[in-house]
Amino acid sequence: MVNIALAKDYLQRARIRLEMLDTLTERKDYADVIRFSQEIVELCEKAILIKLGITPPKLHEVINVIIENIDKIPERHRKFFLNIKRDCKWLRSQRELAFYGAMDFIPLEDYTSAEAKKAKKIAEKFLKHAESLIEEDLSKGGLNL
Repeated sequence: MVNIALAKDYLQRARIRLEMLDTLTERKDYADVIRFSQEIVELCEKAILIKLGITPPKLHEVINVIIENIDKIPERHRKFFLNIKRDCKWLRSQRELAFYGAMDFIPLEDYTSAEAKKAKKIAEKFLKHAESLIEEDLSKGGLNL
């Protein structure tokens, strides 16, 4: 069952997190820029799955599920999702490290501005594509539901 209201809720919360990235960057909290960027991508991925009529798994990274269902996504969006897989995996790999750190990794000290910029760029691109896909009109030959 497609619950478009829930998918749109996920996107709204992703937008709010995106707005917060500028404040975090100004404060040089690059670890949380990375963490929130991952959350933005996760919310967008799950919104897309909901739009496709798929119950999102309780995982932090579901790009593989999107790719497994790529035939349900309009052709004009497919290349993006296939090409961003590596970036999604990178963000996921940083999720816990950015939040908790490690004995030899202090998040506020060890993440760089360049890493934060990379994370934000991934999140911005993903949100843009997710919004476009969620707003797609099903009656115009959009998604195969």
